[in-house]
Amino acid sequence: METSEIQSKVVEVIGRYAKDKEALAKATEATNILEDLKVNSARLVDVILDLEDEFDIEVEDEDADAVNTVGDAISLIKSKLG
Repeated sequence: METSEIQSKVVEVIGRYAKDKEALAKATEATNILEDLKVNSARLVDVILDLEDEFDIEVEDEDADAVNTVGDAISLIKSKLG
C-alpha cells in the first residue's frame, strides 16, 4: 500500500474525531493530532481502534502511546503492514 493511500485513510479516520476541520483539510505528516486537529485525548483511543479496523492490524498500547502526529500513525501502520 502506498504512503499516500495510507495517509488519506489515516486523515479520513482522524476526521471523524477532529474538531478543527480546517486544519484537517491541510493535514501533513507533521500535523499533531491532539494539538493541531483538536482531537481530545480520550478520542485518540477511538482513532487507534478505527485504524486497527481500517488496516486490519493490531496496535500495542506502547505503540499507540507513540502516535502524536499523522506521520506517526502512518509510520506505525506501515511497520504493521510489513
